[in-house]
Amino acid sequence: MTNGIVVIGATFVDIKGYPTEVYVQNGRNAGTVVEVHGGVCRNVAEDIANVELKPTFVSIVDNSGTSTDVISKLNRHKINTNYIRRVDGGLGTWLAIFTNDGDVMASISRRPDLTEISTILREQGDEIISNADSVVVEIDMDSAILKQIFELAEKYDKQVYAVVSNMSIAMQRRDLLKRTGVIVCNDQEAGMLFSDDYCCKTPEELMPLLDRQVKSAKYPRMVVTMGAKGAVYASMDGEPGYCPSIPAGVVDTTGAGDAFFSGVAIGLTYGKSLGEACQIGTRLANSVILTTDNVCPRFMPEEFDIKTDR
Repeated sequence: MTNGIVVIGATFVDIKGYPTEVYVQNGRNAGTVVEVHGGVCRNVAEDIANVELKPTFVSIVDNSGTSTDVISKLNRHKINTNYIRRVDGGLGTWLAIFTNDGDVMASISRRPDLTEISTILREQGDEIISNADSVVVEIDMDSAILKQIFELAEKYDKQVYAVVSNMSIAMQRRDLLKRTGVIVCNDQEAGMLFSDDYCCKTPEELMPLLDRQVKSAKYPRMVVTMGAKGAVYASMDGEPGYCPSIPAGVVDTTGAGDAFFSGVAIGLTYGKSLGEACQIGTRLANSVILTTDNVCPRFMPEEFDIKTDR
């Protein structure tokens, strides 16, 4: 029995407001307010579990009843929560207001203290990583924790897949980006990374540009999401490619990027090409944007021709 895909990162509670009428900036807006479990890596763990792949989540929560609810839900999704610890200040909060198009108008976040993850890795890192199929991390996490993760992954020959939450911080870890199995970010973030403007590019224009940049920077694989335009990918040892989006009405775009990344990580972990992995990510992302709670519908591995030992 393995730990499946091991996901290491923060847990948040998301408080999200949706206007019922046309949103008026700086005005009073009637609407609905919902509270859901969030955090990029928590979302990724749940998305992977929604393909019945039983991942392991290494994270920190606090001692509140909300954290108890978070762990209970993860357990119901058959996520291994044995490496989640409770400490004061361990649960983050994200407050966001949405437009009528499902995009974030404004947000405020309180970051959790993830210091205890370093202790978990020091005490149990060998058993966690040695039994992993692959490892997922937020590349903008604390650099000391990332160093521990990469050293353990390289010790046991495990691929590390990097999701970007804050490109300004991720840019300071370029040495670690070169050691990842894949980097996934959006076109604005990719533009920041390569000091260019990608936001007005078509997929056809971006493909050769990204191919040159990835090979020059020596990043093993990179995927750039472009919203409704789809996603473009490139690698050190292959041709660039394009994965179109699936047309759909949008309720809430948050969580879609996490679901797309989850599909890419699933595909690459279990032997798919980069293009095939992007197709899995596109299907998962499409299912998320049709909901208001970031929850991806359940899939079976066979739907993506995924075969595991679990």
